[in-house]
Amino acid sequence: MSFRAISVGLAGLLLAASAAAAPAGSPQVDRGRLIVQRNCSMCHAVGRTGDSPNPAAPHFRDLSERYPIDDLAEALAEGIVVGHPEMPQFRFSSQEVSDILAYLQSIQTRQHASAPRGGPG
Repeated sequence: MSFRAISVGLAGLLLAASAAAAPAGSPQVDRGRLIVQRNCSMCHAVGRTGDSPNPAAPHFRDLSERYPIDDLAEALAEGIVVGHPEMPQFRFSSQEVSDILAYLQSIQTRQHASAPRGGPG
């Protein structure tokens, strides 16, 4: 395993730990909300209610049904790349990743301990 892979993994764990600890309404959660509203709301429902403008785009409040939210840290930091051309590639700073994860954790409709492991497809 390379030093880079270990560093990314450790950074992801630290970001996930800080995101999980942020209470709803905290400055970190508010920053995350603004980031996803600015970058993601054109296609995704990014709040606790509402439909996604793109019917194929999952609601952010339901992401924990597909992925453990903490597992998204590396994808957000390294660049989310998916198999359809409509979604642009995003790459966020470590602080932005932490803020996004805190926001996503704050809006999940439910947490599933048995959510499948792995990143976005």
